[in-house]
Amino acid sequence: QVQLVESGGGLVQAGGSLRLSCAASGRTVGRYAMGWFRQAPGKEREFVAGMADMTYYLDSVKGRFTISRDNAKNTVDLQMDSLKPEDTAVYVCAARFGGTWFGIPPTAWEEYDTWGQGTQVTVSL
Repeated sequence: QVQLVESGGGLVQAGGSLRLSCAASGRTVGRYAMGWFRQAPGKEREFVAGMADMTYYLDSVKGRFTISRDNAKNTVDLQMDSLKPEDTAVYVCAARFGGTWFGIPPTAWEEYDTWGQGTQVTVSL
């Protein structure tokens, strides 16, 4: 069974860092488009970062967040630096295991076919 499991969320002060990790089982992450989404209370879910053979970021996280793959661990990680209170949300990992994807990764939730349960990130003042 194909699964995605996120880890690394938590509580951090503004200006701090967190590293989220998405572990995949049943598929090799290096071959597929992968992404991170987030949803804050009362707000719509939004694309944060993704990678296929290119990476792509939400404008508000460019220069602060970095998405990467660890092929040895079969994970996709999201390094989050200079965190702000507005980054507070549940972060969900997504994968498009149904086929290859070239260029800029998909940014729409519906373009992915597998999602994790999510991990809470809370940034305090």
